[in-house]
Amino acid sequence: MDFLKSVTQKERHTGLFLILFTFMLSNYNVYIGFYLKPYMILLVIFLLFHLSSFSFQKMYSFEIMLLLFYLFYVLTGAFSAYPFASIRMMAGIALLIGFYFILKFVLRTYSDFAIQEAIAKSGLLFNGASLLMYIAGIKKMGLQAAEEMSVSYGVLFDRDYPRLVGLLLDPNLFVFYNSIFFAYFLTNMTSLRNKIGFALCTLTTVLTFSRGGILAMFLIILIYIVISNSSKRWKTLSAMGMIFIPAAYFAVFIMKINVGALLGGRIEDFSSDGGSGRFELWGRAWEYFLAHPVIGIGADNFIEYNNIQYGENLYTHNTLLQILTESGLLGFTLYVLFLLLVFVQLLKRRLMKEHMYLLLIFIAFLLQIMSLSLIIHEVFILYLAILSVTLQRVEKVYGENDHKTSNVQLTL
Repeated sequence: MDFLKSVTQKERHTGLFLILFTFMLSNYNVYIGFYLKPYMILLVIFLLFHLSSFSFQKMYSFEIMLLLFYLFYVLTGAFSAYPFASIRMMAGIALLIGFYFILKFVLRTYSDFAIQEAIAKSGLLFNGASLLMYIAGIKKMGLQAAEEMSVSYGVLFDRDYPRLVGLLLDPNLFVFYNSIFFAYFLTNMTSLRNKIGFALCTLTTVLTFSRGGILAMFLIILIYIVISNSSKRWKTLSAMGMIFIPAAYFAVFIMKINVGALLGGRIEDFSSDGGSGRFELWGRAWEYFLAHPVIGIGADNFIEYNNIQYGENLYTHNTLLQILTESGLLGFTLYVLFLLLVFVQLLKRRLMKEHMYLLLIFIAFLLQIMSLSLIIHEVFILYLAILSVTLQRVEKVYGENDHKTSNVQLTL
């Protein structure tokens, strides 16, 4: 009986692992009027098997505020010069919100342990597969490619830099996806598996040569060292020392990549390439905001303005600035309130003590949205769903414990 129970639990945990991992496979999709992605298929299948027990879960203030922001954001399209772009964005937001509620329902059926196990296993597979694809690309093309911005398996050749993209197509987005795994392994280096996971996350992050991404990961390491207790701090530092040495040896002596020289070159390029053209885009976005300061130029309209006026099909590469530009001060205020409400929840003592990785992921996301346009993104939605379900569990467990403690004290 116990054997059958353990087999059943293992199968259920495997299902959750597959769902979480398929969030990392967003580039493997089919266009059917929208991009049908693997995680969408699995979530729909899960919903069909559990449709009779489906229910909407408790919503926190930050979730309500996010919905209010999205509602206002898409409504700005009614006053935009390019309303069709806003309609596309509205459809994308509606689709993502729908899957968010399904995902919360799915996660509620699993324990915190199962969720964290799924994160760890997905992180190992995502980083391991991405590193293997990167090695295959290097073996095929060498450290330089004849054609600029060419991709070979898991490597992108960008201005003579062999940048890891792994299962994705963008090295900067790779670090954003990887933030969940990086923060989890960093705060849970209690087993050999998690130490290997952190080593893989560190190596793949460095090999993306993403300046913003590497800086964000470095900062969350510092933050974790500062806010963790002294015993955990020294254990983390010693574990990191043991991890960095073999990771550096693998990159420099096995893969023959002069990581130090390439990183130095990327930093030197920052002064000459204007943050890969971001500074110029930010200047244009600011001009559009000044012309439409209250409700902005309309949802998803920056790329249309930029394409028409400058012939560049590019986003702002700054989420906060894009929100300010496209939805004005009103939309920007709603989004900042949403971020503040998330931060307030993350500072709860019990959550900080038992799930510190959630705070570090959020900080990593905040640092990276300064150079990425991510008003809607499935990995951010995945994070919010995990946070919401975890909060509900923490409140339930410790709320009941506090109540029991009070009763005992009154009886005495």
